[in-house]
Amino acid sequence: MTKVQRRFRLKNTLDESLMQQIADAHSIYGIERIMLSGGNSEITVEFDATRLTAGQVESALRSAGIPVEAV
Repeated sequence: MTKVQRRFRLKNTLDESLMQQIADAHSIYGIERIMLSGGNSEITVEFDATRLTAGQVESALRSAGIPVEAV
């Protein structure tokens, strides 16, 4: 397992609905941890690079309803 961290900027303001979507994203295959950073305007995602690429993580987050862009 190769753990990698990648930061993403949230395109929307953090609210209860977005927090729930972030919590649900922990179940995405290969994602190990999601942490808020940057004054709650960014998230840092720790993932297994042997299972996912950074692009796949970004795509999976968007599919989960989390509007992000790579930093």
